[in-house]
Amino acid sequence: MGFKFLVAILFVSSVFILSNAADANAWRSRSIYQVLTDRIARTNGDTSSCGDLGKYCGGTFKGLQNKLDYIKSMGFDAIWISPIPKNQGQDYHGYGAVDWYQVNSNFGTPQDLKNLVSAAHSKGMYVMLDVVANHVGSVDLDFSKVVPFNSPSHYHTKCQINNWNDAHEVEYCRLANLPDLDQDNSYVRQTLLNWVKGVVSNYSFDGIRVDTVPEVKPQFWAEWAKAAGVYQVGEVFNRDYGYVGKYQGYLDATLNYPLYYALRDIFGSRQSMYNFRNHYSNMDKFFKNQDILGNFVDNHDNPRYLNQYSDGRTYKAALAFVLGSKGIPIIYYGSEQYYKGGNDPGCREPLWTSGYKTTDISTMLTRINQVRKDTKYYLQPQVERWVDDTFYAFSRGNVVFAFTNNPDQTQTRSVTYHPYKEGQKVCNIVYPGDCVTIKGGALPVTLLNGEVKVFVPQSMIKQKMTDDEVEEFYDVDEFLSMTI
Repeated sequence: MGFKFLVAILFVSSVFILSNAADANAWRSRSIYQVLTDRIARTNGDTSSCGDLGKYCGGTFKGLQNKLDYIKSMGFDAIWISPIPKNQGQDYHGYGAVDWYQVNSNFGTPQDLKNLVSAAHSKGMYVMLDVVANHVGSVDLDFSKVVPFNSPSHYHTKCQINNWNDAHEVEYCRLANLPDLDQDNSYVRQTLLNWVKGVVSNYSFDGIRVDTVPEVKPQFWAEWAKAAGVYQVGEVFNRDYGYVGKYQGYLDATLNYPLYYALRDIFGSRQSMYNFRNHYSNMDKFFKNQDILGNFVDNHDNPRYLNQYSDGRTYKAALAFVLGSKGIPIIYYGSEQYYKGGNDPGCREPLWTSGYKTTDISTMLTRINQVRKDTKYYLQPQVERWVDDTFYAFSRGNVVFAFTNNPDQTQTRSVTYHPYKEGQKVCNIVYPGDCVTIKGGALPVTLLNGEVKVFVPQSMIKQKMTDDEVEEFYDVDEFLSMTI
């Protein structure tokens, strides 16, 4: 009796732990690598170029599974994959569903998908599924092509979104002429809720990225979130703090578009770094929990940073800021390879043409991701330590990040407001061997050629490197000349 009771308790406890393993709090520890399933790797390893980025290029679930170690090697412990339903025509991206109940055969079979998720879990990685509940594929009025939403009654009356300031028009009309589902229809509403609950359960997804959030009444998203039962981060493509922030009342989080715009303004256009202070002041007003927002520099909907701003130095700074700042970091595939594609589909290049090589960016990502895991600084508040027009520093616990948006001039500061003790030696993990000592209460910081510094106490560095190992880790000559 006692043994059986103990086993029962352990079983119930394990189920409870598993069922809560992918909530918003669990995702705080994660660092996400966003992929387009069609663009990471082909099943047979073929690395020939893709003739037309507007069509399928051949990436698969199996190909992605084969590259999980590449992704994990940079310190990422979560992936965000494309929507999985069968799509219209050449809609390789996944946002044009025509059959909710079939897995897109261009990516592979349902078993291939289960194998991918299982393999990711075996490596300690979460899997986030991109999901769509606003619209279907481009069938215009031929709803018979769509499963299960095959009746005109399942859709809003045809109209186009022209005025993005009109909430009713945004919620009821079509985005890019894609038939707009009517979530007020009881069949549509319940079918969508059942679908997301079933797909998360069936494939053991750990989180969902929710497409086109403002285009659906927000009350529906609250039901959707409950049905999914895992962490949700929604796309609200807008830079207005109040507009984006209100949706955190319905979903766990949103993609941090306000930060995206701030990063491009400050690092790309080199606007004053005082704007970071203004940014966080606004964030504090309009978001109830910044720690679980999805932070990013690039994604599949916008021209890549390097397409707009051709300076790899400020790009690295922006990427490091995403990893360091409060929120859950999301790095778009190809960032580590200096990809610089333009408007969709230009920003959706195949990764295999890069050869999956190690670069100074991938090394930087690896280093910062490792410190993030080792120190759990994501659990610590973000404290501004210095700000002026061209220099910004903040701390998370005993980790200090220092940035400049003026890489053409050496930046030197004596930061007197910091978390360290007098006489303590601290080292920059981005460039091993770069250590300084706190003297006279000051942390001396010198940034050459736009470099990012991430300081930790020397006592935290587990492995000492020889000069040769330092040089191998970080090519100084390459770093000093890096402007693209």
